[in-house]
Amino acid sequence: MKARPQTRDEVVEAVRESSRVLPVAGRTKPTLATTIDVELLDLSELSGIVEYDPSEYVFTAKAGTLVAEVQRTLREHGQYLPFDPPFAEHGSTLGGMAAAGLNGPGRLRFGGIRDFLIGVTFVDGGGCLSKGGGKVVKNAAGFDFPKFFVGSLGRFGVLTELSFKVFPQPENYVTLRIPHNDLAAGMEGVLRIASSPWEPDALEIESSGEVFLRLGGTETALPQRVECILGELSGMGERLADEEADKFWREANAFGWASPEAMLIKVPV
Repeated sequence: MKARPQTRDEVVEAVRESSRVLPVAGRTKPTLATTIDVELLDLSELSGIVEYDPSEYVFTAKAGTLVAEVQRTLREHGQYLPFDPPFAEHGSTLGGMAAAGLNGPGRLRFGGIRDFLIGVTFVDGGGCLSKGGGKVVKNAAGFDFPKFFVGSLGRFGVLTELSFKVFPQPENYVTLRIPHNDLAAGMEGVLRIASSPWEPDALEIESSGEVFLRLGGTETALPQRVECILGELSGMGERLADEEADKFWREANAFGWASPEAMLIKVPV
């Protein structure tokens, strides 16, 4: 078996020659899947953007493509993946991002990976190359394999290509810090904000009860929105400097609040 395939055909061959494989690439989330009695299939060389038409707001890339590389390309055309892919700055890949099913703070407003992944090409356990979904936003053909693979941790097949829809990037962001006396008060604040007309892009709460609210929009509209929100908060909140805000969201996106030994438990609510 070729442990580091560079083409889809080599992935097919590797799967056919092995009884059990585990696809890996960036290895930013190594503890999510067991490595016992499996052969590691390194997809880090199966990389590169295959198709991207900014006017269609859709791109297709190979599974081992770095998320950071995709983000740079999208940014050049004023577009982005709104769900804030975690660990992008630490070497995460598109295939691993989908297989792990983890989302960043931006999931709040626009939805998660499963809402943006519209097409996949994969090799099943029998070594057959298959496709699901498509490369257009409005696609109703075939089984909805893309959602099936989100969070699958490689159990249902080896992803080789993925197609995503993207959104226009907001011109600017503003982050507000809203203090509360304790965690319970902070949770009440989060619920109020989530049901408000403020349309936050992201919300984070600290164990101290502090709430961080991120807004995205145009350069002309954001100041008015911020002034309105601070007015409704009766002076409780403050705007973070851009550098401080960027640092906060980077750490939140990489689970900087957790120790390396901590367990992550996802609970749908």
